[in-house]
Amino acid sequence: MHSSLAVTLTGTPLGLTAVKFWTRTKFKGTLALKRHINPTRVPIETKESHRWLENLRQSIALVGAPERCVHVGDRESDIYELYCTAQDLGTSFLVRVQTNRLAERPADAAPHDPAHRVFAQVASPWAGRHRITSIRTRRPGCR
Repeated sequence: MHSSLAVTLTGTPLGLTAVKFWTRTKFKGTLALKRHINPTRVPIETKESHRWLENLRQSIALVGAPERCVHVGDRESDIYELYCTAQDLGTSFLVRVQTNRLAERPADAAPHDPAHRVFAQVASPWAGRHRITSIRTRRPGCR
C-alpha cells in the first residue's frame, strides 16, 4: 500500500488523501532484467514509481488547493516526472534527494561545472545529527 497522509502545519493528522494498492507480478529475476533493460527508457506509467504521481494527483483533487499543499517524499520519490507533475499542477514538494541531478547553472559557472548540481547548490552545515541503534529481534515462527 502506498498512501498519502494530510497533516496540518502543527502536525495534526487529517486523514488519508490517496491510497494505492498494488502487487508485484514478478519477484524472481528482476535484478537480471535490469541488466538487460535500461530503466530510464521505460515509460513511467509502467513502473512502480508511477504511484507517486497518482497519489500527488489524487491528493490535490481531494484537497482542491494545490498551492496550499507540500508533498513530502523519501528518496524513492526522487523522480524527474514527479517534479514535472508538481510544477504542472502548481503544488510544492519536499523530497529527500537520491540523485545528484543537474540544477539551474549559476550565470558565472562553466557548462560542465559540478557547482550546478543539486548537492553543491543546497549544501549547508548540518543542523544536527542523531544516531539510532536498531535491535533486530526474531518473531516466533520466523527464520
